[in-house]
Amino acid sequence: MASNERWLLPDGIDELLPERAASVEALRRALLDECARWGYRYVIPPLVEFTDSLLVGLGADLDVLTCKFADRNSGRMLGVRADMTPQVARIDAHALGEAGVTRLCYTGSTLHSTSQSTSAGRSPIQLGAELYGCADISADLEVIDLMLALMARASNEERSGPITLDVGHVGVYQAVIRHSGIDGDAANAIFDALQRKSLPDLDEAATTSSAEAMSALRALVNLHGGPEVLQQARICLASVPEALVALDEVEQVIQSVQAVHPSVSVYVDLAELRGFQYHTGLVFAAYLEGVGTAVATGGRYDNVGAVFGRSRPATGFAFDLKALMATARAVMGAGALVSAPDLKDAELLEAVRKLRAAGRSVVTALGGTHDPRCKELLVKGDDGWMIQPLNPGENQ
Repeated sequence: MASNERWLLPDGIDELLPERAASVEALRRALLDECARWGYRYVIPPLVEFTDSLLVGLGADLDVLTCKFADRNSGRMLGVRADMTPQVARIDAHALGEAGVTRLCYTGSTLHSTSQSTSAGRSPIQLGAELYGCADISADLEVIDLMLALMARASNEERSGPITLDVGHVGVYQAVIRHSGIDGDAANAIFDALQRKSLPDLDEAATTSSAEAMSALRALVNLHGGPEVLQQARICLASVPEALVALDEVEQVIQSVQAVHPSVSVYVDLAELRGFQYHTGLVFAAYLEGVGTAVATGGRYDNVGAVFGRSRPATGFAFDLKALMATARAVMGAGALVSAPDLKDAELLEAVRKLRAAGRSVVTALGGTHDPRCKELLVKGDDGWMIQPLNPGENQ
């Protein structure tokens, strides 16, 4: 690499400069504090793990996204986390091993081998919350409520516009597939066609299916839109009782969101099977106007902990903190920065200590030059050191 190109970063990898880094950090702290108020305890999973535990039982999607390398100490393969949710599931199942309901929250950098979309980078900062030990839909409603509360706390509605919640349920697809008796390669091809909402590919993948099964599968492609889609779905899937049970859960989510978050728009998509193929029930995503990808995604993923020795009901969500920060309110500073003379004066040092303890930011004027961000300065008066305005353009 030429010397004038050494500053280049890999495609999809970015760095946060001071102002943006401060915004992300302030938002991170605010959201974690809010999670704590809801009873969620903070955990910090490791950046890398053995792929044997990082990827086991989680499907091919996550495997492809994970950057891997050999561990020189053990000779085993290590992976840099692409998603922190499986790590938190391991903590719940193995490290904690608690009975009853466990609520955990977390944040940290992740790394993707490829970008998930044209607008997304490869190094999201993930922040999320997970609830374990409750199979009832009340757990799903709680995490959705928390997710929307965090978005309302962070978002600047004047910039971002309204929040849209996209709701689906993988149980609808699973029920139709089971009812149709489709499995193996045919089921995989149908899954792929539904993800792309491609009717021609779906017809080709389901050529051996019955007319009833084909009708239900084709209906899934078009079952998306406002809450009224549920009524249409009940008609199209009337012959699949398990699918109707899943639709009841989607309806409960819609009713809850409309009651608690009336300003949030709800979009239903019954062919949305997002995630890393480990979701087992409700799936959801939150969108902000002007942001091309989902700001938050989540859903139910029961029994992932089974590979770690404990099968537990689980549901949760995760934000891309960088995407959320793009529409967040401006960071509230701790007041104007104060410039302090570069003197080893005991009274001055005590005054600086007290100001910093009170939350003020004090910057030493090294070489007699004030930091350009400072709006005030410490000067010595008859009663000791005091703050006064720093005149514009004053550098000495």
